[in-house]
Amino acid sequence: MRHSDSAEEMWRDYLRSIGEDRATTAEVFTSWHFGDNEQSASELAALVKAGRKGATASAYGVYENNQEPLPVAGDYSVIVSWTGEAQCIIRTTAVEIVPFNEVTADFARCEGEGDRSLAYWRKVHWVYFARELQAIGKRPRQKMPVVCETFEVVYGRCPDSRIPQKLLRGREPRGKVTAVQGRRAGGRRRRTG
Repeated sequence: MRHSDSAEEMWRDYLRSIGEDRATTAEVFTSWHFGDNEQSASELAALVKAGRKGATASAYGVYENNQEPLPVAGDYSVIVSWTGEAQCIIRTTAVEIVPFNEVTADFARCEGEGDRSLAYWRKVHWVYFARELQAIGKRPRQKMPVVCETFEVVYGRCPDSRIPQKLLRGREPRGKVTAVQGRRAGGRRRRTG
């Protein structure tokens, strides 16, 4: 997969910061943006960089349809803007596949979106998953498998002063989310070439 020049540059900078380089590291990365539109991609990346968003969810059916590998704990990803500009680097810490109607309030809070409630999470993800699944001839269901991925920012976190204040309203420390290592599916993770 070809990454944007910006993603490649950020990856090189990260490797240098930990005393490695492309020739000596065994680590690889993917690059992708959040969501299916520019506004979501920008806002969700800003939440990650602010430390408010530490998780993402994807409809398993999209990964399955696209024959895309599921993420696993330890994966690195360069989060990019809608146009491919590198924003930060995350490392997946855990992945769990659960039915949509069994996603927990703790996970919704860790996702860091909206008011961080489970009700908000279910509302916006149902709409998002419906759009993505419709594109592949499927419909959302309450028991559809959802890939719940938690992550940590390893490079590129910015100070709160650079985050739009509307994205920081109600900001509190993230709740702890316990998940098992497993597989993930496509959806929240829109890959870029």
